[in-house]
Amino acid sequence: MKSLILFTCLVVMTGGVLHAQTKVKRNADGTVNLESEMPADAHKLVLGNAAPDFHLRAIDGKFYSLADFPASNAPLLMVVFLSNHCPYSHAAETRLIPLAKEFAGQGLAVIAINPNSPEGIDIGELGYSKYNDSFEEMILYAKEKGFPFPYAYDGDTQEVAKAYGCLATPHVFLFDAQRKLRYVGRVDDSRFEDLTTVKSHDARNAVVELLAGKPVTIASTTVTGCSTKWNSKKGDIALADQRWKAEPVDLAPIDATGVAKLAKNSSNRFRLINVWATWCAPCVAEFPSLVSLARRLGNRDFEFDTICMDDPKMLPQAKAFLEKQHAAPPGKLKRVLKSEGRTGTNYLYTEASTDALVKALDPEWPGPLPHTVLIAPGGKIVYRHNGPVDPDELLAKIIAELGPYYTP
Repeated sequence: MKSLILFTCLVVMTGGVLHAQTKVKRNADGTVNLESEMPADAHKLVLGNAAPDFHLRAIDGKFYSLADFPASNAPLLMVVFLSNHCPYSHAAETRLIPLAKEFAGQGLAVIAINPNSPEGIDIGELGYSKYNDSFEEMILYAKEKGFPFPYAYDGDTQEVAKAYGCLATPHVFLFDAQRKLRYVGRVDDSRFEDLTTVKSHDARNAVVELLAGKPVTIASTTVTGCSTKWNSKKGDIALADQRWKAEPVDLAPIDATGVAKLAKNSSNRFRLINVWATWCAPCVAEFPSLVSLARRLGNRDFEFDTICMDDPKMLPQAKAFLEKQHAAPPGKLKRVLKSEGRTGTNYLYTEASTDALVKALDPEWPGPLPHTVLIAPGGKIVYRHNGPVDPDELLAKIIAELGPYYTP
């Protein structure tokens, strides 16, 4: 069987947590070898192996095992590992859902399993979804996507992921009537949502050939997706969090002209601008959720800017608050800001009158704090809210603007 090589979104996009690990094995081409990242008690299935049994609770409240998918009802069983947060999985699901529906009456049964431990996911990996990988959020995600198959949770023990050797989401295991493995690998060869980017419908081809009584022509394919989030990686997540908290925080003066330049947004990033003050209780209360959101979207084309309305004489007090909140730009954004000649994303407004600020930022701003706007590249305000924001509503809006998929 061809060795499985996995490009995780964590490595491809950001060089994030895995780069912080001290012992990372790589393939000859420099990519991270995710087989080496598997727990010591994990087992990689090979073609011809019997399907390991399982007993998992799905989002419908029922527990599923192999016995719930008898060959007399469906000669083929697809066990596919998916997740709520992964853009690779999101894209593959746009083909997998129609595939499951098309062949449901022709002999194919499908069960999806979420292998991920939420404790093994770095916050920066959640930027393509408004959901984490908890069981409760699986219910919401599957309902939104319209999953026509059971969606079960393995994130607590990850015993099934270990038994199958799940390296990524998505990862497909297709079994025949004797529940022997006949195809393993990807859904298809595209990481994008656009169907025209798919050149090889690998899982579908395997289903068609097996249902026709033929051997699978290409029985194993390279897995491409987001690495399985093993709960053994909690230490790496904690280390990344410590490094985040040690990042320096900058607070720079800004006038109305500077605010107008920010609002013009000539970058390729969406800018979320929050106007706040240390003396504003609602501002202080909502601030941690905004910092968390900025961290979550740190790998996207996104920027969180703050404008403090404290008296300029109180700059040290305002900066101390920002430091306590760890309001530093993520590493990727920090590098971009440096190339643009900027040192940070936190500002303190210096002019006496707020009229110029309102005109520069958002003429529809009624005046009270906090005030938040989301500005698209080119300067169009696509979201505005006066008063404390609803973090979930704001995240959903931003994800809708940025998109839940990789784009070609």
